Amino acid sequence: MASLLDPDARGRVILVGAGPGDPDLLTLKAVAALQSADVVVHDGLVDDRVFVHVPATAQRISVAKKRDRHTLSQDAINALIVAHVKTGAIVVRLKGGDPFVFGRGGEEVEAVRAAGLRVEVIPGVSAALGCAAEAMLPLTHRDWSSAVSFVAGTCKGLAEQNWAGLAGHGRTLVVYMGVTAARAIADKLMADGVDPGIAVAVLERGTLPGSRAMRTLLADLGDLVERENVLSPAILVIGEVVLLSDAENHLKTLAVQAEAFS
Repeated sequence: MASLLDPDARGRVILVGAGPGDPDLLTLKAVAALQSADVVVHDGLVDDRVFVHVPATAQRISVAKKRDRHTLSQDAINALIVAHVKTGAIVVRLKGGDPFVFGRGGEEVEAVRAAGLRVEVIPGVSAALGCAAEAMLPLTHRDWSSAVSFVAGTCKGLAEQNWAGLAGHGRTLVVYMGVTAARAIADKLMADGVDPGIAVAVLERGTLPGSRAMRTLLADLGDLVERENVLSPAILVIGEVVLLSDAENHLKTLAVQAEAFS
């Protein structure tokens, strides 16, 4: 079967991961897909510099979402993609990070398949990987962490979710979209038995101009977010590996002293 990137194959959608922000982190296959696009349906977190790879003749449609203010529902976005593909267009659905890591890519693939249309997914560098690399923060380490988990901090019923065992000795927890609920997340983890003195990194605008990497302790997480006016996009990394990050060059250490919690 020919690749869906075959220029002779019309009427298809390509879900493309744009990475965490830095356009240099696009894959070669992602660039090829963008160059083939007739229509680009993109998220708001995609850096403007990525669009240099999109033909001037291509139609660009923003479906940017903000907390509590969505321009289009997910069903409407699905319908928009399907409608354009049915015209014979090559539609690139451009998503920040990776389409299958909190990107709703699975829902969009299901919608396209249900319409009997062709779809391909091109992965991108997820925010956790890109932001952690910039901060020289290994998410796993043979001596410190043999497991890493990813959770969304904006899900409904946060307090009822079972995160037991996701953070602690030998484990790393990465929270996407957790800035707004940072205090509640910290309270939840401590209530579940996580050490209040465990290290936390707050990685804001990772790989983008103006990025910040901050380090604190779990008990001080909510205060740090307020003090520093941390804004999305940002991720939280919780675990002992945070202490391995390059504090001198990449992290601003804002932690209260660990003995305060001993």
